[in-house]
Amino acid sequence: MGLFLMNTHQIIPNLFRTEYSKIVAVMSKSFGIEHLEIAEDIASETFLLAAETWPYKGIPENPTAWLYTVAKNKAKNYFTRNRIFRDKILNELKSGNEQWNTLDIDLSHENIADSQLQMLFTICHPVLSEKSQICLALRVLCGFGIEEIADAFLTKKETINKRLHRAKEKLRSEQIQIEIPNEVQLQARLDAVLRITYLLFSEGYYSESNNSLIRKDFCLEAMNLVYLLLQNGLTNTHSTNSLMSLMCFHSSRLDARLTGNGEMVLYKDQDETLWNTELIEKGFYYLQQASKWEIASKYYLEASIAYWYTVKEDSQDKWKSILKLYDQLIQIDASPMASLNRLIALSKVKGNNFALKEAEKLQLMDNHFYHLVLSELYSETDREKAINSLQEALKRCKTDTEKFFIKNKIGSI
Repeated sequence: MGLFLMNTHQIIPNLFRTEYSKIVAVMSKSFGIEHLEIAEDIASETFLLAAETWPYKGIPENPTAWLYTVAKNKAKNYFTRNRIFRDKILNELKSGNEQWNTLDIDLSHENIADSQLQMLFTICHPVLSEKSQICLALRVLCGFGIEEIADAFLTKKETINKRLHRAKEKLRSEQIQIEIPNEVQLQARLDAVLRITYLLFSEGYYSESNNSLIRKDFCLEAMNLVYLLLQNGLTNTHSTNSLMSLMCFHSSRLDARLTGNGEMVLYKDQDETLWNTELIEKGFYYLQQASKWEIASKYYLEASIAYWYTVKEDSQDKWKSILKLYDQLIQIDASPMASLNRLIALSKVKGNNFALKEAEKLQLMDNHFYHLVLSELYSETDREKAINSLQEALKRCKTDTEKFFIKNKIGSI
């Protein structure tokens, strides 16, 4: 829906999600990361004023420009009334004796993109833990509320507030600059940024939040961040294209993973007419872009596997290709989840008994996905073990959606 078709109740949340992070990124870049909270306050107050005035005075002709103008004015007012802040910031900017008008906050499209990219690298700085990086990314770059983040992490708002506060303090005390790393550090830092965006996407693809197995908004925001990386020549790399391809392929099947009632649907039972062909085409496009580099990274192999899952045909060629890709993937990233997911392809190619022998080696007893896979492998030959595996999975899963699915599955065997 275009902005001009929205009413006030629709347009402000929509703009908050897209513009809040831009204002914060540009303000933070202008003031320095140590004043991130001030930038957040100015952005929040800007949207508060919109919420207070637009219902009565009407939506401005150009809402985004209105927000940028108000944000600039609020920053100017903050400088004017807060002498300590004004002196400190202006001194740092070497313009302590100049008037506010000489300090330009550039909210052009180009500077917004640069500021957001630099902020992404700052938030994903290695001085912070992965949890803190994801929290900051959700809050500062994606504009999520504290309650939404707390729900995603299955924790309390106070915990998220403390985590965010500590993360900002850490960035401040370590004097981290808002910038793109130099050439020597860039690759390692980009790897960290991609890992965090993938974790953010994964939080949406499989969410353990209260009664919500899929968070499309998390997936979309993660894709927006990767798209930001693709727009810059320094960060438009093989891995970045591969990750975008992977996210597109995964996102293409989101609508088919749940029924209209929110019940879980296994891959083999998905309605392929619900698969998003536009996202599949985009996934294929970015996979082709990634293939211009003569390497095959973890993300490239995962994207290639995800591509095959958008091919509905249940052929031996398909499963042999997936199995081969998993074998390559495990050679460079021998993660338990890759080994677990490989079992499905292995069973399709070599049979359930062969896959069961491989499954016994994994011993992922605390993982409910492991028991779900065991149940599938036992389903044709040993009903009792299939049910026992489902009961073990039921003990360990956290979401109501999965519990409902497993109980139904037990009842149907």
